Amino acid sequence: MTRPDREEAERAVDTLLRWIGEDPARDGLRRTPARVVEAWLEHASGYRTTPAEALGDLFDEIETVDEIVLLRDIGFESHCEHHLAPIVGRAHVAYLPGKKVVGIGRLARLVDCLAKRLQVQERLTAEIAEAIQEILAPRGVAVMIQATHHCMTTRGVHKPGAVMVTSRLLGAFRTDRELRRDFYAMIGQPGVDAIARA
Repeated sequence: MTRPDREEAERAVDTLLRWIGEDPARDGLRRTPARVVEAWLEHASGYRTTPAEALGDLFDEIETVDEIVLLRDIGFESHCEHHLAPIVGRAHVAYLPGKKVVGIGRLARLVDCLAKRLQVQERLTAEIAEAIQEILAPRGVAVMIQATHHCMTTRGVHKPGAVMVTSRLLGAFRTDRELRRDFYAMIGQPGVDAIARA
């Protein structure tokens, strides 16, 4: 696939404006194609990096780090691949270190790396967990995402306030009920595991 140049992308926005019945030449819209293209460079910045680059340098585990490492409430914005509508939410990312650890800011960078692509929430959740598992090789990984989807809050079924929740558990978090319960309690969802088993 050949990537279009910037001028072609701006012409596409111009075409869309005309298609919805607008006049791209009017004062308020003259610079809109350029602004939209610039905005999409930011919205889709995840395509210009990799999970390994986002996680950066790994560090040998300090012997005392044998408990859950958790970064919760990581705010993110993404866009759904079906309507290009915003997905806005929070990610909770935990791992049980093996031989390596990573700076906690790098976990947030990983979320952004994968969120700043066209996504569905289920895949985003899995990709975050699987990247940590592959790169850090921890004893377990747990990821939960809570997000609102503008494709259903501002169009379609019009259900503002609806929140989608997805999770991915790997390794010890999948097999150890106590560890899983600790994760849910740490992110403020102490009853989730009990509900899941009901």
